[in-house]
Amino acid sequence: MRNISDLIEQYLKQLLQESTEGAVEIQRNDLADRFSCVPSQINYVISTRFTLEKGYVVESKRGGGGYIRIQRAELPALKTITLYLSEVIGHQIDQNAAEGLIYQLEEARHITRREANLLKAAMSRDTLALKLPLRDEVRARLMKAMLISLLAK
Repeated sequence: MRNISDLIEQYLKQLLQESTEGAVEIQRNDLADRFSCVPSQINYVISTRFTLEKGYVVESKRGGGGYIRIQRAELPALKTITLYLSEVIGHQIDQNAAEGLIYQLEEARHITRREANLLKAAMSRDTLALKLPLRDEVRARLMKAMLISLLAK
C-alpha cells in the first residue's frame, strides 16, 4: 500500500496534468482535509517532491486567503539542450542536483526510466569514488556527455 505522501504527490501531479495553464493553486488546509492529514504533511510533500531540481516552481502566499501555487518548469526545446545543460550543470554538480535533473528529464519523458536509472548509477558518489571537488567535476563532465548523447536521438 502506498503511503500518504505518495498519494498527495500523485494527486497534485494529476491536477497539474489536467490543468490547462500548467499550474495549480491549492489551499494547504483544504488538501489536508481531503487526505485526513495535518497541513505540515502537505508542506513536507511539496518541499521534497516539488522542487526546482525536479522541475517545479512553487510559490506560496500566507494568510487568510493564502495558497500554494505549483507550476511545472519546462525544459527548453531539445535543439538548445546542449547550451542549457552547460548552464545548468556548469563545471561541477553534486549528486542531489544531478538526480534532480535526471528526475526532471524522466518526468518530461525526454529519457526513459531505464536511461534515468543508468544515469543515476553513473552519477552516484559510490561509483565516482573520488575526493571533492574532483568528484563533482567528473560528475558534471560525465553527465553533460551522457545527456547530450541521449537527447540527440
